[in-house]
Amino acid sequence: MSPLEQARADLPARPFIDYRDGQLMVEGVSAAELAREHGTPLFVYSKAAMLDALAAYQRGFAGREALICYAMKANSTLAVLRTFVEAGCGLDIVSGGELERALRAGVEPAKVIFSGVGKTRAEMKRALEAGIGCFNVESLPELDVLSEVAAGLGRRAPVSLRVNPDVDAKTHPYISTGLKGNKFGIAHTDALVAYQHAAALPGLKVTGIDCHIGSQITETSPYLDAMDRVLDLVDAIEASGITLEHIDFGGGLGINYHGETPPAADALWQLLLAKLDARGYGQRKLVIEPGRSLIGNAGICLTETVFLKPGEQKNFLIVDAAMNDLPRPAMYEAYHAIVPVQPRETETQTWDVVGPVCESGDWLGRERELAVQPGDLLAVCSAGAYCMSMSSNYNSRGRAAELLVDGDQARLVRARESIEDQLRLESM
Repeated sequence: MSPLEQARADLPARPFIDYRDGQLMVEGVSAAELAREHGTPLFVYSKAAMLDALAAYQRGFAGREALICYAMKANSTLAVLRTFVEAGCGLDIVSGGELERALRAGVEPAKVIFSGVGKTRAEMKRALEAGIGCFNVESLPELDVLSEVAAGLGRRAPVSLRVNPDVDAKTHPYISTGLKGNKFGIAHTDALVAYQHAAALPGLKVTGIDCHIGSQITETSPYLDAMDRVLDLVDAIEASGITLEHIDFGGGLGINYHGETPPAADALWQLLLAKLDARGYGQRKLVIEPGRSLIGNAGICLTETVFLKPGEQKNFLIVDAAMNDLPRPAMYEAYHAIVPVQPRETETQTWDVVGPVCESGDWLGRERELAVQPGDLLAVCSAGAYCMSMSSNYNSRGRAAELLVDGDQARLVRARESIEDQLRLESM
């Protein structure tokens, strides 16, 4: 297999991000030209890839009453949010800052779901004043505080209780959220009592039930198991006289980073909806909160080769992107495909691709076969989710610029961060 053929085989987002005449293209735009114009590191997102991923969910829910809330923690860049909002999505938030971003992006407040285990009184108050659609509540103390805050404003907060079904999502332990040992949600065995408590509080209006078991899930069985447990609870809760307007099944569907084969969103939801119908809840309003599966493979990070450092045990390929730009490998030992922007038809060597940050954990890829010279551009794939949103200024490095590509047009949606930007809020 030639270097070009191998590079093309490694791309997870074809046809939106693919090679044409030996050049990596993002839709109709040359990746090399984008790097020359805007510098590196540089995040580039394909709007068509984002909307194609969303369309699979929309097909799956055709004919159903459903609200797809993009989980904006995956990537909270305003242009990304705006793309999904304009396509009809709501937004799933986990902080007051994300609420302000969501509102700035133009979302209807009634399409905002507020998740997270540690909402503050100030965040609750702001969300109530904004008129959000629902709070996903994760503990009894949170129920009590939210009721108090809402009553103080003369309102009733719409709530859905996040139930922890104790289902193994078979994913990385850091991103598993549905087991007994996780910090999230109310235990399945305690849920009925929690709902009865919520229904008795003056500042709350119970509207639904929520479940989220993890992230980067690549099998259907955890979803099916979780749905059975949630629907058993719905039976018990409604038998006690509490009506649930909606059922929220969270998100977590995985993407192809390195040969994973998660189910297509529409195929997965056909299975889940068949079970929902069989249990008699086919007409209930549904809410879901996908994040990574909508944006992950729509983005790449372009980076330039700075030095080649052959060694006795390892060869290091040093690039200008680092763990502050792409934290997933350092945090989770995650795999991202790394491909040349303009493949060389020469013999490859085995390299560890590393950044300039002063940490041994600053690596982007281990033992990669690449034909490369200093100055060559590389693309780190599957960089749309949990890269820019988790980026930092470690080593006083400025955050990268971001571009959104739509057909043959590329638009700068976040300027590169300067050292002046970093220092603006500091004083001596």
